[in-house]
Amino acid sequence: MTAQKDVGGKPAVARRAIATGVLSLSPGTRRALRNHSVEKGDPIAAGELAGLLAMKRTPDLIPHCHTIALTGSRVEIVPSGRGVRVTAEASTVGPTGVEMEALVGATVALLTVWDMVKYLEKDGRGLYPRTSLGPVRVTLKQKGRTSTA
Repeated sequence: MTAQKDVGGKPAVARRAIATGVLSLSPGTRRALRNHSVEKGDPIAAGELAGLLAMKRTPDLIPHCHTIALTGSRVEIVPSGRGVRVTAEASTVGPTGVEMEALVGATVALLTVWDMVKYLEKDGRGLYPRTSLGPVRVTLKQKGRTSTA
């Protein structure tokens, strides 16, 4: 039997989670991002928007996730070292946490950037030897007045 956990008896509490992740890219792709010369448009803006939309769809992607009314969400992608770094934040007031929403937002944001720059990342065989996603992880979890970072 498969069942979703019943959280109906749990109190509504303010909850917040932040997930971060990295997409490693080749030097040429990093240069194209800095110069705003990616053919498909702005991968950072598109990635941030995709991450926000993905957070709202988390229960559609992960079967045991509850539908959560997000009270706030934020996705920021910035160039860093060997590629781009994402920070995705989700918050709610409810009986269950928002870690999965933050993780899904961060991951989809990075996948969107990868999709938009993949033509720059391919080698002669059509593979991506210098491109990698991760780690993506929860870096902050708050429930009420407590936090775990």
